[in-house]
This record gives sequence, structure tokens and C-alpha cells, in this order.
Amino acid sequence: MKGRYLVAIGMFLLALLLYIDRICISVAKEPIATALNLSDKAMGWVLSAFALGYALFQIPSGALSDRYGPRRVLSGIVSIWSALTALTGLAWNLFSLLTIRFLFGAGEAGAFPGMSRAIFSWFPLRERGTVTGINFSGSRLGAAFALPMVAWMIETYSWRFTFYSLGLIGIIWAAIWWHFFRDTPEEIIKLPERERSYILANRQQSFGKDSSASLHWKKLYRSKNMQSAVVQYFASNFTFFFALTWLFPYIKETYDLASMEAGWYSVAPFIAGAAGNWLGGIRVDSVYRKGKWNASRIQPAVLGFALAAGGLIGSIFMSGPFGAVLMISIAILGADMTLPPSWALCVDIGKEQAGAVSGTMNMAGNIGSFLTALAFPYLTAWMGSTDYFFYMAAALNVVAIWMWWRVRADRGLEY
Repeated sequence: MKGRYLVAIGMFLLALLLYIDRICISVAKEPIATALNLSDKAMGWVLSAFALGYALFQIPSGALSDRYGPRRVLSGIVSIWSALTALTGLAWNLFSLLTIRFLFGAGEAGAFPGMSRAIFSWFPLRERGTVTGINFSGSRLGAAFALPMVAWMIETYSWRFTFYSLGLIGIIWAAIWWHFFRDTPEEIIKLPERERSYILANRQQSFGKDSSASLHWKKLYRSKNMQSAVVQYFASNFTFFFALTWLFPYIKETYDLASMEAGWYSVAPFIAGAAGNWLGGIRVDSVYRKGKWNASRIQPAVLGFALAAGGLIGSIFMSGPFGAVLMISIAILGADMTLPPSWALCVDIGKEQAGAVSGTMNMAGNIGSFLTALAFPYLTAWMGSTDYFFYMAAALNVVAIWMWWRVRADRGLEY
């Protein structure tokens, strides 16, 4: 098997683990709330604490990957967040749980920026969309797999034991990544010369000696491309994070379902999300091969946000769990179609600073995640209905469509 495909498999497994660890808290909401005597609003803060830590540490984590390389950074942060996953099982009150989940989010922050940096070094430009789609599909499949698995583990053992077990798995991944991965194909002696030459000839550009020092933050924030990436990713994460945090309890409580039944219903949007990543990634690369660089980023993103807005609105009018989950699945499929073009855009415009650029975009997205975790319970309490949350999310997706029409991927941060 080609070396870069092994790198892709490693990143896919990391994304899988990332979301298994992340969604566990949502499935464990009821037993944790019972054990620690927490209300829905308190659990909203617990869920949002992760997103806040994740958002705030995106830029520094991305910059670390640019400077020290994804081998050291990914091995280190996976070890840290895995230890914090295990520590979640030791939480004894609201404050301890908030602290652990905030630090857990900070630990996970560098994962996708680090993967973006690895993609820049290891993959030709023409393969970027597909590889990004595969990576993010791993995160969705991880969430889908985790819902019934974690529900079973919690019912069979306990929520504390479940967190301990997941922490151990992450430590194993970090050790394997450190042992086998290298930051660039030039560093692996056993890589066939034919593949090395192909990668070097077709990746975006060669590395400069001081590339990490050439990024100016004023230039970053003044760029229309960066502004568009930030706003549209806020909308994307605002939509998806509902599925990651409140979908399981929402389906369970709204339709009076047992935990395992709610878990199986909640799987569907994540399977749809994986499909959306594959479709988006394939579309990115197929349009790019026709010589349409900008269109390859814009087309799948605009279609995805249109589907997301329609699915969210449609879910409001469904009277049963099947219809509601079907509409939400369409929304998540659409939202996740936007991920390959989003992250490909960051590598396009960031180049050697892909870690910092993608970290900036992901920070904005996870501010959206932070607000989602709070907006759903608070809006429901204030307005007496969940409908207003779905209307708000749909409106954000419409704004994101407009932001994508401004993108010029081939002009970098100069535009």
C-alpha cells in the first residue's frame, strides 16, 4: 500500500476516535446528570465547555503544528485529551466536570489543524478534497458507532468505566502515530522513490525556510477568503453540533424512546454526515480536475448549505421520530458536504501556514458549537418550543451560501 494512503488511514482512525470520545458525554447525559444532580441548563454548560476550550485553542494548536510538525503535536495532544477523557469518569460535581471538559476541548483543538498540515505535506493538490472527506467521514462514523456502543457500555457497566476505557484507546493511537509517522515524505527512507517524487512534484508548492514566520495576523483577518471561511464554518458547526450534543436527548425525550432505541435513531444523521463528506470530497476533486479551482470549492459548499437549511426547516413539521430524524439527516448530510471544500480552502490559501489558517476557521466554527450547546436549551425554555432553534440554524446556513460566493481559492490570503 502506498505510504500516503497509510497516512490517510491513520488520520481517518484519529477522526474516528476524536468523535467517539466527544459524543460520549451526550449519551451519558442522563446518568451523569442524575449522579451529579445537574439540570438541563447545567448540562448545556457542560457540553459548551468543551466547545469553548476547543475554539480558544484552535489558533495556537494550529500554529504549533506549523512550527513543530504534526508528528509531535498530534502524538502529544492525543495523549493529553485521552487522559482527560479518562478523568471525566472521576468528576464529582459541576465545577469539576466543567473544568475537565474545557481542558478536554483544549486538548482536542489541534487535531484537525494538525491533520491539515499533514495533508499539505503528504498529498497532491488533486487528492486534497477526497482525503479531507475521508478524514471527516471518520469523525461521523465514529459518532454513529459510539451512540449504540456507548449506550450499551453505560447500561452494562457504568458511565465512569466507559470514560476510563476510551481514554486508554487514545494513548495506544498516539504511540503508534509517533512510531510510524514522519512530517514529510522526504523523512521516510523506506518510502518508494516513485511515490516520493510524485508527491513532491504535485503538492501545492515547496517549503520555504521561514514559512512559519511569514503569516501576519492583520493580513489573515483582512482577507475576504478568510472572512468567508470563518463565517460559513460558524454556520456549519452550529448545525452539526446539535447532532453531537442535543440530538440524542431531544429524540429520546420528545418521542419517549428507550436509550437504545434513541441511540439507533441518532445514528442516521452521522451516517448521512459520512456520506456528505464523501460526496463533497469527490465533488471537490472531480471539478478541480476540470481546471475549475474556485468552482471546485464553491459548488459543493453551496449545495450542502442549501440542503442543510431545507432539512432543518423540514424537521419542524415532522410528527414522528422517523420523519424528524430523516430531515435532520438531510441537514447533516448537507452541512457535512461543506467540510471538504472548507478545509481544502484553508490549505489552498494557507499553504505552509495551513495549520494556523485552518485553526482560525475551526475556532470560529466552534464558537458556533459553543453557542449551539447553550442556544438549544435556553431558546426552548424561553420560547416554549424547539422550533425557534431550527429556524435560527437554517437562517445561518442561508448566510453561509452568500459567503461562499465571495470565495476565490486561487488568490490565497491576498484576496
